[in-house]
Amino acid sequence: MKIEQSKWTDGDGWVSTHPLVLNDTAQLALVFGERAVLKNPRRFQEIKEAYPCARIFGCSTAGEICGDQVFDNSLTVTAISFESATVKVASVTIERIEDSKEAGEDLARLLDKDGLVHVFVLSDGLKVNGSALVKGLVRQLPPTVTLTGGLSGDKDRFQETLVVGDREPERDLIAVAGFYGERLKVGFGSMGGWDPFGPERLVTRSTGNILYELDGKSALSLYKNYLGEHAQGLPATGLLFPLSIRFGESESRVVRTILSVNEKDQSMVFAGDVPEDSYAQFMKANFNRLIDGAVGASIISSEGFDGVSPDLAILISCVGRKMVLKQRIEEEVEGIREILGNKTIFTGFYSYGEISPSRFSGDCELHNQTMTITTILER
Repeated sequence: MKIEQSKWTDGDGWVSTHPLVLNDTAQLALVFGERAVLKNPRRFQEIKEAYPCARIFGCSTAGEICGDQVFDNSLTVTAISFESATVKVASVTIERIEDSKEAGEDLARLLDKDGLVHVFVLSDGLKVNGSALVKGLVRQLPPTVTLTGGLSGDKDRFQETLVVGDREPERDLIAVAGFYGERLKVGFGSMGGWDPFGPERLVTRSTGNILYELDGKSALSLYKNYLGEHAQGLPATGLLFPLSIRFGESESRVVRTILSVNEKDQSMVFAGDVPEDSYAQFMKANFNRLIDGAVGASIISSEGFDGVSPDLAILISCVGRKMVLKQRIEEEVEGIREILGNKTIFTGFYSYGEISPSRFSGDCELHNQTMTITTILER
């Protein structure tokens, strides 16, 4: 596998760490960028001219990861040329959030299953129930095929997100990249690092990813009481205080963050399901544990590689982590570098949700507030 990277900023234009040589041999170009930059049709055309045979695949972000650094207001391109593997890209448009599961099923059907090893999904970050999307994809994929990915971002604005599915960036789009090849090895890991506080509360009224009541009381009112002065900045400030969701009597947990609030019916819309009869607990940041979580995810993602560094690591971290860590944000990337080694190329973005198999159940799920890593090696 051969990989090269470039970054565009308003001040410097296109800058590459080394001469660009892949050109028409590149099969895939991973593109992550700030929404306004990504939306500029000139940038897409420039990428297409640089890599005329590549599938262009990516999304808008809440921050871009390139190498060991985190950027804002940039556009990053990671071009990949495989030795024997191949990649296919498919996409669908989603009209309603209620169509998320069906959209996942439709996407999976568009991929040829023969030789399929891994599916990487990038979704609109606002008009989707990530849990339902994952269920739809998994239902139509062979059990041997692994799935990771994330929800596109829009800084902390929550206004519009874009996905690139081998055509110019679009809103309301969900796209997948299918990886094929016997020599491909894919790893993944996802961990958080947030501390729970306060009592667990029973989810007494919800519909899918819309939460109405906890312990029979207005969930939004209760949430605002916990946030105090931060409540005025909802939904963005909700990223600082996610919910830990425990399913029934099991110990399996996922983290959920807010996408929007509805003052009229006092509801909160989350990126994934908050089922009735599950238990919710408020969470807060712990700086050191957030960084430890990123390191832990990298350790899990490299298991089974027999000490060989992966060629590529796609890092998807939640925008909430970025808001908390602030100037320390690159520490989580640096911690991952110490585990994966200097040979691995890093790309990725800050998201509105992360998709990966759970370390608890093994089932693929939507996560929030995690660092989720997908590692790829062509042996």
